[in-house]
Amino acid sequence: MSYEDAIAATMTALADPTRRDIIQRLRSGPLPVGAIAAPMPISRPAVSQHLRVLSDAGLLTVTPAGNRRLYAIAPDGVDRLRQYLDDLWDDALAAFARAAEDQAKGKSDE
Repeated sequence: MSYEDAIAATMTALADPTRRDIIQRLRSGPLPVGAIAAPMPISRPAVSQHLRVLSDAGLLTVTPAGNRRLYAIAPDGVDRLRQYLDDLWDDALAAFARAAEDQAKGKSDE
């Protein structure tokens, strides 16, 4: 998967509020699907589908633990998203600096 495709998959996965809620629940550490689904207003199979989307986007790791699977936030997936947002922020700051310089030049030419 290309970098652009990975970022698109990540953004698509996080666009859903239920998936963001799942990520929020996993911030404190790995959980099995039952613990993730218990307080949610959707069915366990629906939670499993959301977990699959998050996993496919590289945002979760899945570790077998006996007869259950533990889901956790994938540091590499989050790091990729962080790097994308950092690059976006750097581009925005550079554009702002250029616009400020252009405006300053325009005033000094008057």
